[in-house]
Amino acid sequence: MANNKSAKKRIGINKRNRLRNRYYKSSVRTLIKIFFQGLETYKTSQNLEEREKLEKILNSIYSLMDKGTKKNIFHKNAAARKKSKLSAYLKMA
Repeated sequence: MANNKSAKKRIGINKRNRLRNRYYKSSVRTLIKIFFQGLETYKTSQNLEEREKLEKILNSIYSLMDKGTKKNIFHKNAAARKKSKLSAYLKMA
């Protein structure tokens, strides 16, 4: 239990940051799962609409990862590595 004002404030700040971090990380994980599901359907159909849909999902993943990197939720090299791997998966399909 916090005994002074600054410790109580830090508890609140840590809670706020934890929720913000959880939002970004879980959103990215969810979008990556959706991306891989869409990638499987694209591999079988090779439909242009499916590819555009995948590129749209990929752009939203990039956006969330860049915003998270800017707020120090993701390390910049880890975010770059994940983004590179995802684009490579799309190119291979």
